[in-house]
Amino acid sequence: MSAQDQIRETISKNDVVLFMKGTKMMPQCGFSSRVAGILNYMGVEFADVNVLADAEIRQGIKDFSDWPTIPQLYVKGEFVGGCDIVTEMTISGELDGLFETNGIAFNKEAADKIREANA
Repeated sequence: MSAQDQIRETISKNDVVLFMKGTKMMPQCGFSSRVAGILNYMGVEFADVNVLADAEIRQGIKDFSDWPTIPQLYVKGEFVGGCDIVTEMTISGELDGLFETNGIAFNKEAADKIREANA
């Protein structure tokens, strides 16, 4: 199976997927750590794909999304963005709306606490 096929399969089988450096419990870069931390804190169930474990997936996800950086967040098969975009969406409340629209369970109180801390 090609890297593109593996990526498509992972995205289609999981409601929320984070392609990242490291894992959700042990991120290996600050940007991946920030996005995984947001999702973990908000109680979002998500699949993590460690791009450091497979060079083909690491390059393949950049080609797949036409986005040059990692991490990359996908919700219901759609590319959401990287660290800066996810951070901005969290602070604005837009990420809450995306999760609500797509039926993704998350802790609204935790999301509100993130916004309060960044106000």
